[in-house]
Amino acid sequence: MKRLVRFVATLSLIISCLGWLGSSQTALATNLNDLGSAFRPSVLLAAEPTEPLRNAVEDKMATEFGKKIDLNNTNLRAFRQFPGMYPTLASIIFRNSPYEKVEDVLDIPGLTEQQKETLQSNLKNFVTSEVSKELTEGDDRINNGIYR
Repeated sequence: MKRLVRFVATLSLIISCLGWLGSSQTALATNLNDLGSAFRPSVLLAAEPTEPLRNAVEDKMATEFGKKIDLNNTNLRAFRQFPGMYPTLASIIFRNSPYEKVEDVLDIPGLTEQQKETLQSNLKNFVTSEVSKELTEGDDRINNGIYR
């Protein structure tokens, strides 16, 4: 009985392996012109742009935003470069945004004196601008996926 089971198992294994060695299937091509006008390729003419295409984020990076931390748009991880800011104080700033001017960050309720001193010493490193959906939508402000 064991020999019969081994024989059937071996035979089925050999037959299944032969399926992998089967004949290759030839590709069938057709002339699209014979199928009617629905399948004819169309020609699309595009005009050259009169001015170079610009990315909103690249425009923003060319301003002060690229050199300082924008309190309304910057990713939380950018605060790591300033001692005492990341993660606690950075997340407080994040939760209370947007800000109209940089000094508004000092008016966040519940800040300790040490946190206010840390913010005061770093005000020159901050800037505020309009909230940009390219930088803030989704969870990009929390985790933009750039790890250095």
